[in-house]
Amino acid sequence: MIHHANDPRTAMILLRFAAFLCLGGWAWGHLYWEGPYGVLLWQDSTYQIAQWLGISWDEFVGSGAGDGWVQRCNVWIGWFYALAAVLSLTARRTSYVQLAILTTSTLMLGILSYAKYVSAQYQLPMLIEHGGQVLSPILLTTAIVKGPTHRGTIIIAMIAIVTTFAGHGSYAIGWWPTPGNFFAMTTLTLGLEYESAKTVLRAAGVLDFAVCVLLFVPPLRQIAVGYAALWGMLTALARPVAGMSMTLIYWGADQYIHETVLRAPHFLIPLFLVFVWRKPNFRVDRNPADQQTPAVVGVVSR
Repeated sequence: MIHHANDPRTAMILLRFAAFLCLGGWAWGHLYWEGPYGVLLWQDSTYQIAQWLGISWDEFVGSGAGDGWVQRCNVWIGWFYALAAVLSLTARRTSYVQLAILTTSTLMLGILSYAKYVSAQYQLPMLIEHGGQVLSPILLTTAIVKGPTHRGTIIIAMIAIVTTFAGHGSYAIGWWPTPGNFFAMTTLTLGLEYESAKTVLRAAGVLDFAVCVLLFVPPLRQIAVGYAALWGMLTALARPVAGMSMTLIYWGADQYIHETVLRAPHFLIPLFLVFVWRKPNFRVDRNPADQQTPAVVGVVSR
């Protein structure tokens, strides 16, 4: 396989931190707040399963904070994400248990994404816009096992970018009703009126789809992923910039910082491709899986 003869360490560090921040952000969201599973759990069919298992209604929903099956499961999921976040920094090619946990975390994020999709009345963009987050652990696992420049790693990274930007673009361009927080973040961060904010969002939606197309045009893909990294970072930072205030408890950091942190794959995965696709030299590596990169801790200590 042909790939760039770049030092893979930086690329691997980016993937490790993409998974670490995403999983860590969702761990905070579950342990401090709660996961978005209510739309799946508060249904007659779910309670019927609980009854079949011999769990009463009070035991299922709880009578206070943290004493029902739903609340306890939320906490367990939060600690699972916290564990997976730590393992994203330490897992190596022979760390089979750690890699299995990282792979499972992608499945867990997929369920989370599906719950948000259902709560959004089955709007397709809500399902696919989480692609970068959902795929970040399996992308890291593939990079550890196969190498950061392996074809499979690159394909997963490209899918992660396309799904994220296509989902955001579909909302921004108005193909699905644009969420109110899109307008709120645009008006608050840029100081625009509604009509101007709408124009900015429509333009941003067009550029989102341009990224999805140019990603497959080799002469222009560097520009596409460079823009994607910048725009992904700006949209992630827009949450605390628009939402935090000196009048809020903790300035609102407990509500908004993790919203940026869990969106780290939106800019770190494109940045990963920026490093992988740097131009200067090419070489043929017939067995890229033999290229092993040290864990982040090992890299930093050198």
